[in-house]
Amino acid sequence: MKRDFSRLQTEQRHPRTSRIDALTVEDIIDLINREDASIAEAVGAEKPKIARAVNLLVDRVKKGGRLFFVGAGTSGRLGVLESAEMPPTFGTSADLVLAIMAGGKSALLKAKEGVEDNYEEGARSVNRLQPTRKDVVVGVSASGMTQFVRGALTRARRAGTKIIFVTCDPRTELQTFVDLIIAPAVGPEVIAGSTRLKAGTATKMVLNMLTTATMIRIGKTYGNLMVDVQMGSEKLRDRARRIIIMVTGLEYDAADALLRGAHWNVKAAIVMQKTGLTYPKAVARLRKAHDFVRDAIGEDAEPRLKELLEVG
Repeated sequence: MKRDFSRLQTEQRHPRTSRIDALTVEDIIDLINREDASIAEAVGAEKPKIARAVNLLVDRVKKGGRLFFVGAGTSGRLGVLESAEMPPTFGTSADLVLAIMAGGKSALLKAKEGVEDNYEEGARSVNRLQPTRKDVVVGVSASGMTQFVRGALTRARRAGTKIIFVTCDPRTELQTFVDLIIAPAVGPEVIAGSTRLKAGTATKMVLNMLTTATMIRIGKTYGNLMVDVQMGSEKLRDRARRIIIMVTGLEYDAADALLRGAHWNVKAAIVMQKTGLTYPKAVARLRKAHDFVRDAIGEDAEPRLKELLEVG
């Protein structure tokens, strides 16, 4: 079946940018900046759907489910970025948030034209991960017409997997095929069809909200602090020390010693300092509190963090 790409908003020519090639650099930047200013409003209009999506993700993750991002081109790379950043930022296991990119790893660094049209490979790529009813697949396609993504979603649907679709085409015909569609209407691009621009930025904002809000709701932060941060670098170990200092009031060396005693587990270190428990008992208390520091110590982080801001 021949697909009609001409109807897509992202393929339309923008009436205000038809002479962009005749503008000065300053005017080009100003024009792009003014267009970008509309993106937050378009994403904001989708907040109720984004909230529903987060609630779905939280429910599935708490039941042992996984999150898959599926996309091609810019959309695929944005999914890979979200997946890659979850373990170091929130201490998740490597297989909790996964990304499927049309064309595989080599397409991350170099565009591979045509792979997005391979419906069968999309289905095979999802099938390799053996989706279940516990999982959620987030299909990402600015145009809403990427065949690789459609193949992946069709296979996931057959497994009973919940499906969220993120697109910048509010008129996509997939309305009845997926569980939830998030479709910020960003309109025509500054350069017709270049969805790495407004569509890409809007998609990044939506994916940020989906992953960040989900991680917060499963206990990966205390207040606005990254308490499940992994210690893969000195910068991250320093961040862990500073978190301990902010929450407990300890000096730098004492915070370092506490973290070493807690095996660099920031959450356990906080519980140990606040309750006087040993490391094993602090871990047990966290487990009983479903991994929420707030519930484990019965203390809100906000007063202490506000106090520090006022002092600073």
